[in-house]
Amino acid sequence: MNRTFLKTLTSSLLGLLLIGCTLGPNYVKPDAPVPLSFKEGAPWKEATPQDQAPRGRWWTIYGDPVLNQLEERATAANQDLAAAFARVTQARVIARIDKADRIPRIDLNASGQRTRFSLDQFGLDSSGPTAITFNYYNIPLVLSYEIDLWGRVRRAVEASRADARASEADYQSLLLALQAELARNYFSLRSLDAELALLRRTVELRRENLDLVNSRFKHGEVGQLDVSRAETELATTQAEAVGLQKRRTELEHALAVLTGQSASTFALASAPLDLTPPVVAPGLPSSLLERRPDIAAAERQMVAANARIGVAKTAFFPAISLTGSAGYASAEASSLFDWDNRTWALGPAISLPIFEAGRNSANLERARAAYEEAVARYRQQVLVAFGEVEDGLMGLRVLSEQAGVQEQAVQAAQKAAELSDKRYRAGLVSYLEVVDSQRTALQSERGAVQILGQRLQTSVLLIKALGGGWNERG
Repeated sequence: MNRTFLKTLTSSLLGLLLIGCTLGPNYVKPDAPVPLSFKEGAPWKEATPQDQAPRGRWWTIYGDPVLNQLEERATAANQDLAAAFARVTQARVIARIDKADRIPRIDLNASGQRTRFSLDQFGLDSSGPTAITFNYYNIPLVLSYEIDLWGRVRRAVEASRADARASEADYQSLLLALQAELARNYFSLRSLDAELALLRRTVELRRENLDLVNSRFKHGEVGQLDVSRAETELATTQAEAVGLQKRRTELEHALAVLTGQSASTFALASAPLDLTPPVVAPGLPSSLLERRPDIAAAERQMVAANARIGVAKTAFFPAISLTGSAGYASAEASSLFDWDNRTWALGPAISLPIFEAGRNSANLERARAAYEEAVARYRQQVLVAFGEVEDGLMGLRVLSEQAGVQEQAVQAAQKAAELSDKRYRAGLVSYLEVVDSQRTALQSERGAVQILGQRLQTSVLLIKALGGGWNERG
């Protein structure tokens, strides 16, 4: 009789497992506003996420060993990055926890008890013993397993896996942002170094001019006004150098924080900017945008939200679980493991929602709204990505053109400054013309340095917008 019951129960459970289904919609990638081509002329094709493709040490294309060292240090020591990696670990562990629900759970619940009962509480004759004392020892293995008839566990595992992969993409996004921010701050600092070098040379020139004006003043060739103008230009240039030094120190402190170091002990030797921005050819592999980790994270969040719709739907259906136990029980510890003292129990349990005051319907509505939110965030992130790429391509093109025109302005201003100086020494013009031409030349040279710094920073932003570095294989 027992064997027949067990066979019938086992067959019924296997049948339930075989006909089990997975509730909720299967994930289908929603449409996104993807253009056919870049406005700036770079080619484009339909993309699929490839954020796991190796990005490499993209910053090495600039050929700056100090930048290379800082990037490696930031990757190893930045605390925001360390916190993000810990979040990835948490998400992976949660996925493992949810996956464990697909496997039966077995626990050992050993117990021992010594109990005394009064016979009076049962209305028994108390002419004899008034109480009874006995021992009870039990060592069962308890099995519990939820039969995933409607796919609740499968959908939960799907959601947690998507969350874990989204967390990994968030980590990659933060890593890329950190690397780009460090490179931008570094190029800003080197741009200031170049401006400071210009100002130091200009200060020396201003001092020479002041000496010349003082000499001519002593010989009665010029008036006090020229001396005052020369002193003003020298002091103004020195003040500008002090202001730039303050900005440089602030950038140095920012680099210290990004690399996980104390600003009090971090220092970078001055090195004027002497780099050529990398060439971004029109034939740049368009597949790079597929590797943007923030887009990958947004899509995986959609996958997780879609799976949770299925989890919410399963709450409307019966939950079936299987419980069982097997072990030994005895009143005497010495005979606990005798074969005749073995025990076992097996049976299903069914929970069917009857009245829940709209709780399950509300949870389902919330899950659907969360999915719609994830879709909107994904589409917005795609728009942001294309906007950033267009900004980078346009910025490099415009700045390259501006650099060419600025170089012409520098050459013309330097020539004008030389001619003014010669005319002043010959007594043909006042010192005001010299001051004006030298000031224009300095502004032109500083403008050229600033444009070079902007080109380097814009190239960093473009690389970041494209999802990181690339190789010849794209």
